[in-house]
Amino acid sequence: MSLLTLNNISLAYGHHQLLDKVSATLDKGERVALVGRNGGGKSTLLKVIAKLATADAGEVRYDKQARIGYLPQEPEISEDHTVFDNVAEGLGPIRKLLSDYHHAVAALSDGVSDEKSLNKLHEIQEQLEANSGWAAQTQIEQILTQLRLSPDVSVATLSGGGKRRVALARALVAQPSLLLLDEPTNHLDVDTIQAMEETLREFSGALLFVTHDRRFLQDLATRIFELDRGRLSEFPGDYATYLAKKQHMLEVETQQNALFDKRLAQEEVWIRTGIQARRTRNEGRVRALKALRVERGQRRERVGQVRLAVELGEQSGKVVLEAEHISYAYDGKTIVTDFSARVLRGDRIGVIGPNGIGKTTLLKLLLQKLIPASGIVRHGTKLDVAYFDQLRAQLDPEMRVVDCIGRGSESITINGKSKHVISYLADFLFPPERARSPIKALSGGERNRLLLAQMFTKPANVLILDEPTNDLDIETLELLEELLVDFPGTLFLVSHDREFLDNVVTSCWAFEGSGKVSEYVGGYSDWLRQRPAPAVSSAGSARARTELKTLSALAKTAVVGTSEKKPKPSKKLSYKHQRELEELPARIEQLEQERDRLQQQLANPQLYKTDPSSFKALTARLEAANVELEQAYARWQEMEAQQG
Repeated sequence: MSLLTLNNISLAYGHHQLLDKVSATLDKGERVALVGRNGGGKSTLLKVIAKLATADAGEVRYDKQARIGYLPQEPEISEDHTVFDNVAEGLGPIRKLLSDYHHAVAALSDGVSDEKSLNKLHEIQEQLEANSGWAAQTQIEQILTQLRLSPDVSVATLSGGGKRRVALARALVAQPSLLLLDEPTNHLDVDTIQAMEETLREFSGALLFVTHDRRFLQDLATRIFELDRGRLSEFPGDYATYLAKKQHMLEVETQQNALFDKRLAQEEVWIRTGIQARRTRNEGRVRALKALRVERGQRRERVGQVRLAVELGEQSGKVVLEAEHISYAYDGKTIVTDFSARVLRGDRIGVIGPNGIGKTTLLKLLLQKLIPASGIVRHGTKLDVAYFDQLRAQLDPEMRVVDCIGRGSESITINGKSKHVISYLADFLFPPERARSPIKALSGGERNRLLLAQMFTKPANVLILDEPTNDLDIETLELLEELLVDFPGTLFLVSHDREFLDNVVTSCWAFEGSGKVSEYVGGYSDWLRQRPAPAVSSAGSARARTELKTLSALAKTAVVGTSEKKPKPSKKLSYKHQRELEELPARIEQLEQERDRLQQQLANPQLYKTDPSSFKALTARLEAANVELEQAYARWQEMEAQQG
């Protein structure tokens, strides 16, 4: 029996049919991504499965041993409790014992060791022993380490991303057989997303998740569910396979609809012909026409796409801005130190770094909204700057959507052409009734679309986008990518979406700790290959530790003499090293082919059911191949540099 079976699930809100006879099965070990447009019912379907919403019709069946873990899009956690207490809540009745034990041990560590405290600790230990609590304690500690969480920190002090990790840990700690995740990567930095990927890859249960992060989706999913106009379609394989099949399906659907409409039009002409035709008409044909009319009326047209256009400003000067040796600190913490850069017209720069490291602060320094402690920022001529604020502070929640764009006027001008405000908002998928709603009634994705709509009404030759991708669906992300790639001005982009960065930017500024910001040519993947050493967290992934050991070993072999003097690079490689350099490109190509082959094998969802041991072996080999590939790139770059 399948772990989960959905049988003809239907659910409507008013006249809007969110779920229309949805049927599917999910087996143990599968990692299934649920994709679809914003507002299409993905979160609602997860809530139905999690028993938090009731369908109008249909049946949800679970395996008898099924245990469900659920991470909602907006998780609720107790901010007045510690991280440990919140995570322990996922264990049910034993949670209080675990929390009491944890706090008792912490008190002893702080020097509180009176007889009463010791007796209390001994009593808790006995109860844990009797209730098999030690395994649960170990489980909490492992998950906290994997997700880089400190147990004794108050949740109230955490960022939105930190609170999201706490909620995920709470869902994982009960070791569910079915884990439901709704936008798990929202507001997380890249390092945390990658750590989450590793945790979920090792998860032994079934996984059903909603995400707009295409790299995360491609790395994890072994099958795709698409919810489109209330109907659920299944696509075996990874995200890339789904895209190819979906494109073919849309082409076929368009052709079928065109043929249907042509036939309907012909029948309508026939029924309206003269008196002779009416005398001789076939009653069966009349009934068939009525059925065609009903079918056409029930057809749900595919949701339109956002139509994006930027109001272009006058061309800026060749030099957009220059920063010379700027430094800045806040509340005793160094944010930027000795940073210099020269930005030219047409540059597209991605800003990379963990949450809270200072990416937004750097942008404000460059915009001259903050004054550096030292150094200087100079702007070029004729700059028209449009700024996308990740906190959406530019939106007044009490204002209506239409007033936010029109500011009292019924029309706006985009690239010299006048357009009605309602029509402009329709380009961003706001129907007339939604356009007249207050902003506070909008979802996160809708607010992001509105902020983009507002920003693009202003003439601009410099775009500064601070986390524009949060809450946007994949189709809108891809359209935004196209717009930015074609934008003739200058772009600064802060994002944790690896695919988005790779597709849009031409260079990256990366925060490397202690206020140091370095520039790298290319997108996110290019930065990964070029950076001097991978960042390793306190928890540390196995891959990161392996990479670090390898790079350290390479560094040691290159050092000659005392630590105070840097060795001069060799002008000529030895015969052995020259042969190694010549062989490296072929080795890199071989590893890339092996990686692609392994990913294709692992994309087969049947592998989990038929041969779990092979799946585990293939996964381990894929991890090793990725490490070897990155090591080969690092070695090749090192030897190229030595050769000069």
